[in-house]
Amino acid sequence: MGKILREATKNSSSSSSLASNSTTTSTSITDTVNGSHQFKITGYSLSRGLGIGKYIASDTFNVGGYSWAIYFYPDGKSVEDNATYVSLFIALASEGTDVRALFELTLLDQSGKERHKVHSHFGRTLESGPYTLKYRGSMWGYKRFFKRTLLESSDYLKEDCLQVHCSLGVVRSHTEGPKTYSIPVPPSNIGWHFGQLLESGKGTDVNFEVDGEVSSAHKLILAARSPVFWAQLFGPMKDQNTQLIKVEDMEAPVFKALLHFIYWDTLPDLEELTGLNSKWASALMSQHLLAAADRYGLDRLKLLCEANLCEDVAINTVATTLALAEQHHCFQLKAVCLKFVAMSENLRAVMQTDGFEYLKESCPSVLTELLEYVARVGEHSVILCKHRSEAVIDGSDLNGRRVKQRL
Repeated sequence: MGKILREATKNSSSSSSLASNSTTTSTSITDTVNGSHQFKITGYSLSRGLGIGKYIASDTFNVGGYSWAIYFYPDGKSVEDNATYVSLFIALASEGTDVRALFELTLLDQSGKERHKVHSHFGRTLESGPYTLKYRGSMWGYKRFFKRTLLESSDYLKEDCLQVHCSLGVVRSHTEGPKTYSIPVPPSNIGWHFGQLLESGKGTDVNFEVDGEVSSAHKLILAARSPVFWAQLFGPMKDQNTQLIKVEDMEAPVFKALLHFIYWDTLPDLEELTGLNSKWASALMSQHLLAAADRYGLDRLKLLCEANLCEDVAINTVATTLALAEQHHCFQLKAVCLKFVAMSENLRAVMQTDGFEYLKESCPSVLTELLEYVARVGEHSVILCKHRSEAVIDGSDLNGRRVKQRL
């Protein structure tokens, strides 16, 4: 008995010694979050004479959790160069401290020969590492990016237009602990199973007649997905005849798209559904489907349609989309449409469309908002021009390659 106790004590002591000497590990990983932006500058000849130190700015774009903008100086950035060169810079446009990044600025050759003018830090060793931007408004670029006389006779300028491509890699670091064993789990396929149920037609117990076509479905699935279908099929005022429910004021392809989303939880291929290979047809289908989604309380489908319409805003459809956004309380989509119409190069063309006549008749109050928006845009442009003319240069290095400027 005593021998067993001694052995147990010895083993316990040995285990404690091993536990006290256990080692843990972690790894610090530093890499880049990459993104790019293409900046098209039209009317180059009209920008000449803007003034030394005054710039044309791209829209802001996001990379690595920060906002950025490209600045093009048609008369150069430095007084000492006497407008001999054009200048090109990338600027940190959001709040940030000691943001480290790699840059690539490219002036695109528009002749098709791909003889682009490229200044890049990617793919080569930097003596001092990535560049550090200290604060919002810090800039990196080239005061002497290109000699103006050479630029204006080159293939980089075509039809009075320049195209600039900026690639950006924001340096980020994080620490990872020890890896644990894991078993990969495939993504959810419940939508596929329900979609197959719709396509097979098995077990359907309700029929809908839409524009002369009949579609079959399952009451419980419809009711689970839509509060309107729940009320129609199981509520106190439910339809007594579910053998054939007529759906008014809707086209058959739109109702089929609605059913597709209810079962699959994804949008169908709108071009395939319409049989037309065009953005206009897809936009028209998205408009009708948005109205149907609002009618049946399908909020996620409504947002998907809004997102599609935001991507495809165009002269010939924006007025009807704006009216739709007003009627169905799509505030984000409405803001995008107002911004598009208020642009000086779009306003006159939009006013000449049939959709604008429909907008005036169906949503006259939106015209007042549009006028206010146009006035704000004009006011903002005046303030922005004044702001640009008062930009103050904090400093630059001797070779003109890196300049920091506070906005």
